[in-house]
Amino acid sequence: MIKLTRRDALKLGMAGGLMLAAARPASALVKVTVSGASFQPMPIAIPDFASADPNFGKAIADIVRNNLTRSGLFAVVDQSTLPEQVGSISAQPQFASWTGVGAQAVVMGQVQQGATIESAVRVWDTQAQAQVVGKSYQTDPSNFRRVAHIISDAIYSSLTGEGGYFDSRVAFVAESGPKANRVKRLAIMDQDGANVQYITQGAHETMTPRFSPSARSLAYIALDSGDPQIYILDLSSGRSQALGKIGAMTFAPRFSPDGRSLVFSVEGGGTTNIFSLPLGGGQPQQLTSGASIDTSPSYSPDGANIVFQSDRGGSSQLYVMPASGGQAQRVSFGDGTYNTPAWSPKGDYIAFTKQGGGDAGPFSIGIMAPDGSGEKILYSGFHAEGPTWAPNSRVLMYFSDPGGDSGPSLYTVDVWGRANNKLSTTTYASDPAWGPLRS
Repeated sequence: MIKLTRRDALKLGMAGGLMLAAARPASALVKVTVSGASFQPMPIAIPDFASADPNFGKAIADIVRNNLTRSGLFAVVDQSTLPEQVGSISAQPQFASWTGVGAQAVVMGQVQQGATIESAVRVWDTQAQAQVVGKSYQTDPSNFRRVAHIISDAIYSSLTGEGGYFDSRVAFVAESGPKANRVKRLAIMDQDGANVQYITQGAHETMTPRFSPSARSLAYIALDSGDPQIYILDLSSGRSQALGKIGAMTFAPRFSPDGRSLVFSVEGGGTTNIFSLPLGGGQPQQLTSGASIDTSPSYSPDGANIVFQSDRGGSSQLYVMPASGGQAQRVSFGDGTYNTPAWSPKGDYIAFTKQGGGDAGPFSIGIMAPDGSGEKILYSGFHAEGPTWAPNSRVLMYFSDPGGDSGPSLYTVDVWGRANNKLSTTTYASDPAWGPLRS
């Protein structure tokens, strides 16, 4: 368990007797542009971290290198060309030697194992010859990877001007066994696929896990007695509780931004409508009505509105309505059908799955502004669906199933349609839900 809170951990501190100098005011060195053709990842040099155990120092640096590489915003300079194979936080770099290998930024780190893991990092802008990050951290040895993720977030944030997202977890459905009889268990892992924990055993098929804003609970669907029903799992105790019978089938749950309510769909009498339920006690409130299928609700981050999919116009499209229900405004107008909307944490985009349409393949992952403008397809491929947002609203995760005898895998892509990466998981994986930054 992290001994410092994230806020505490990001303060300047002592490392090996050296007080890390205050960084200059942050300014984004990575010029992130919407035009993929004009973007070049920033060359960054990351020597192994200094440590009494060189293998441990290399392991921490490898996690940082992998995180930044997968972001697509950084190009890690070839390790064999670096003027120093192991970094030093005790002195200012010889900037000419680092610019000579093309590095625009240099990361120097130190990490020591003991009763706790003590670490420190300094990041230098080689062109300005100035420090941009100087921080120290302490963490429990049983969870050493977190310190690498927090360091990655500090580097990413300072050099891009965007929030980090590496110190976060993803809930998903782990699928194993033959395709005709696949076991589906709920699982949680670090955002890079490490530290997988299985939290159900597969007695009932599970799907669509969703984190609460505090990341202390998960809402999910289980096919109990054949009907999909909503359960809420307390992650600290491992106990699950059924939401309660509201209709024949309840599904598509999501928490409100304040964590006090759950919004979901209820099927009954040939129609499907959206309901909300106060989790502290109270009666469910029906938010939509009519003969259409209304489902996949997702709150705006301020809690004022809900985006959902509905076939009320003849095909599945996206609509936005007040969180209390009422008049809904259609926001999707492209060719094809739109499903599984997810509002970004910043509120600037709505992600969706799209099927068909002249600008897309059979399945696509896309984004649009909340008013429907600026639609952009980020990825097209066979059976790609279920986008979920990283905490910084700049990266999406989704799953894609190629069909045949294989199964689904998880992928990430950024909002510029670049850096499309497949995650390595020990089982097939679907239905990802990206949680908030850990505290």
